[in-house]
Amino acid sequence: MGERAYDEHYTYEDYEQWEGDWEIIDGFPYAMSPKPMIKHQVTSGNIYAELKEKNSCNKCLVAIEIDYKMADDTVVSPDVLVACGDDLGDKYLKKTPQIIFEILSPSTEKKDRNEKFHLYEEAGVTYYVIVDSQTHKAEVYKLQNKKYKEEKKVTQEKHTFDIVNCQIDFEFSKIWA
Repeated sequence: MGERAYDEHYTYEDYEQWEGDWEIIDGFPYAMSPKPMIKHQVTSGNIYAELKEKNSCNKCLVAIEIDYKMADDTVVSPDVLVACGDDLGDKYLKKTPQIIFEILSPSTEKKDRNEKFHLYEEAGVTYYVIVDSQTHKAEVYKLQNKKYKEEKKVTQEKHTFDIVNCQIDFEFSKIWA
């Protein structure tokens, strides 16, 4: 990540003491407020429901807004994620997810398209999906040779996510609020 002009460097230990919704990226705090709009929350719930319905693997966790601790100074809470395997964590996710969905909002769009894009790419998240609940469009990125390549832009289409030992045949038409 680039240089930032601030004096403090925060860690997970600091993060645990804070009230409200926060993320920290490379020690820099981000307040997650205001709360997401209704359309954002409904879209998030619909993504979760579609993933839960289409996920046939009993080793995959589908979750909404759980802490994903990437490093001692980086903790994010993706809108929706899919992580597979054993020992995923109790207090926070400690393994790299296979799929992350981030739903854009005016206060987070820049961070989702830039910082989180590169953060998830570097972490090895197989699929990163950027969802715009206002325009009913989504961008599906797949990690190839350690870089995200846009696989497709979708509105109503189906998309198959090939992860670990399973597939999720996801229908984007079912997520729009």
